[in-house]
Amino acid sequence: MDYRVAFAETDWEPALEGTARLKRVARGGKAFRLLELTPASNHPDWCEAGHLGFVVEGELEIEFAAKTVRFSAGDALSIPRGAADRHRPRALSGRALMFLIEDEAA
Repeated sequence: MDYRVAFAETDWEPALEGTARLKRVARGGKAFRLLELTPASNHPDWCEAGHLGFVVEGELEIEFAAKTVRFSAGDALSIPRGAADRHRPRALSGRALMFLIEDEAA
């Protein structure tokens, strides 16, 4: 059993049609992701996946159906799965880096 998730040994992959990038490691039914967004990152569709995570660097806002919430480095986030909590992120700083833990199918 490898207890370490080695993002340094994982390549970046394009995300959001090439305007963002991520590193993803799947293990034990969970996906561990580093997600990097920039102001050019466009999330055109609403996301209904659940996320638990932490903002490592930068600032972003996450738009929900009823309101927009701002997050800064050091903030944690907990977004339930489902249409009622659908959301989409937008970087406010030159780089927003998040560490996320999700169900592997998300």
